[in-house]
Amino acid sequence: MEIILLERIGGLGNLGDQVKVRPGYARNYLIPAGKAVPATKEQKAAFETRRAALEAAAADTITQARARAAALEGARLEIEVKASEEGTLYGSVNVHDIADAADAAGLELHRSEIHLPAGPLKEVGEHDVTVTLHPEVDVHITVSVVTQV
Repeated sequence: MEIILLERIGGLGNLGDQVKVRPGYARNYLIPAGKAVPATKEQKAAFETRRAALEAAAADTITQARARAAALEGARLEIEVKASEEGTLYGSVNVHDIADAADAAGLELHRSEIHLPAGPLKEVGEHDVTVTLHPEVDVHITVSVVTQV
């Protein structure tokens, strides 16, 4: 299915790109979320009239993401968990736990922005976690997993 992107989507394209995606991805996610429109003649003409406003909104979004990145830069979160004497956790630390710790620390961080490519954290220690605030803005925070006393 051919669509026109209304914002930059990582791995897919930039604002205004006409791309071909699977119909289910377009119908169930991109179009209802307002991230794309079907690539018809009418939609192409309507997009061109809205292009300047969409580009201004995209610039504003990236500016806000960079401001949030500056606030998160160098952030350290500490999460207390139960662990064995060897340092292996009896559970794991996942994105929900990290988002809750950030909220408790007064940082604005959403679960969908946190990336743990190796899966949940399962050992005591300091872990570098990537936070993607925008497809063009990544920031690294340190999550310190410590044993509960």
